[in-house]
Amino acid sequence: MDTQTVDHFRRHGWVLTSPFAAPVVERLRTWVDEVQHWPDEGEWLHYRELTDLGPRLCRSENFVPFHAPLRTMLTSGVLLETAGALLGEPAVLYKEKINYKLAGGAGYSPHQDAPAYRFVDTHVSCMIAIDDSLRENGCLEVVADCFADVLPMNERGCIADAVVATLNWTPVEVRAGQVLWFHSRTPHRSGPNHTTRDRRAVYPTYNAAAEGDLRAAYYAQKLREFRHTPHTTGTVQVSLINDFEGRPV
Repeated sequence: MDTQTVDHFRRHGWVLTSPFAAPVVERLRTWVDEVQHWPDEGEWLHYRELTDLGPRLCRSENFVPFHAPLRTMLTSGVLLETAGALLGEPAVLYKEKINYKLAGGAGYSPHQDAPAYRFVDTHVSCMIAIDDSLRENGCLEVVADCFADVLPMNERGCIADAVVATLNWTPVEVRAGQVLWFHSRTPHRSGPNHTTRDRRAVYPTYNAAAEGDLRAAYYAQKLREFRHTPHTTGTVQVSLINDFEGRPV
């Protein structure tokens, strides 16, 4: 990992990298297609939203135990090495998801990931673009130089509106195969996909290995909180904060 990339991340809380050649991108696309077509019944987690085009898959989680190529990709090699370089120490996979944002899919309210992540305070995540993520199909917008603290939140666990209005939001277009890294306290949001093209991305999150392998504990805790915490916002519950704006099926 070159020092310029690490320095950019440590100064600004995000950085865009291009680690994958075209053949790797094609394999990633095939693997995501496979998970996307898994049935809802299974130990993995599928979530669906209602769009103007009908019910559509919006997220998959907890898939690495059941898909060996994606498990290898997310838990070794360039992604794990980069996560460790950005954290400043060896890293381990904390959680993983695929956000599909298919044509007609909803976006995500301004938020920080840290309030939704249990057990440790600092994580790094990345968005691996499977399809081009552009302004018109709801690319991520990030706030640079704003990851020291958890910001004031509203009742949904998202950034309070009064704070959102003071932040400088930068759209980051990510081409297929590029990887956008961001700190768990870096504010980010994304708009809906109003195009006819899907905008899928894989999002692994990492924590320092010294904090422990917490992946199984994270999913167990998430399912417990889903069972015992009423969800009353009228949106699809995909996270331990209510950042997703999709309509329930």
